[in-house]
Amino acid sequence: MDQRPPPPSQKINFHEVSSDETLFAIAWRYEKDLEKLARANGLSPPYTIYRGQRLTLDTNRLPPVVSAAPPVKKQPKTTTVPPSTEKKGSPPPVKVIKPAPKLPDALPSVWRWQWPTQGRVVRYFNSTELFKGIDIESHSGQAVVAAAPGVVVYSGSGLRGYGELIIVKHSEEFLSAYAHSRRIFVKEGQTVKGGDKIAEVGGDPANSKRLYFEIREKGKPVNPLNFLPRK
Repeated sequence: MDQRPPPPSQKINFHEVSSDETLFAIAWRYEKDLEKLARANGLSPPYTIYRGQRLTLDTNRLPPVVSAAPPVKKQPKTTTVPPSTEKKGSPPPVKVIKPAPKLPDALPSVWRWQWPTQGRVVRYFNSTELFKGIDIESHSGQAVVAAAPGVVVYSGSGLRGYGELIIVKHSEEFLSAYAHSRRIFVKEGQTVKGGDKIAEVGGDPANSKRLYFEIREKGKPVNPLNFLPRK
């Protein structure tokens, strides 16, 4: 059984950035479309964010309009937080959080989904029960492969309830996730082809045989069985 907590309430309107988070990870956590979340916060690629920065989660919100001003002499660039996040009398600026991985200029326009590992489905997508993916029963050490070509936008264990997690971006609409891996073989920013080995099954202490797999369309979880080929 998946032990991750249900998605945060929609009443949560803001998120405070902590160490090692990227905008991709935050968008995944709150089931938000990355591009909309970026626009709502006035962010552009590579979506650099800062520890302690307060991000709105209201993706219908438009970024503040900046009034035109007379040109001023440019100051040397620094690696501190933007002035908007500093407060008078506050401690020294914090270290810059790593930017999101750089995406290739163009992802493949034509591709097909494939199964991320060998095995049978033992738990199914059920949005009413807050189970947003499928459990595939396999074998500890079994290869986990990319279900479609794309680029790795998250690789790590910073998202609670997912263990060692990989998120792959396939297009402007689709992402896939592979959770509770025993070993991870890819890094953020790495381009993968469909069928490339990215991890191994076996990272869930409660069930070393399962792979938890999700597909999201425009930020929202969808039933993977509607996309994967029939067995």
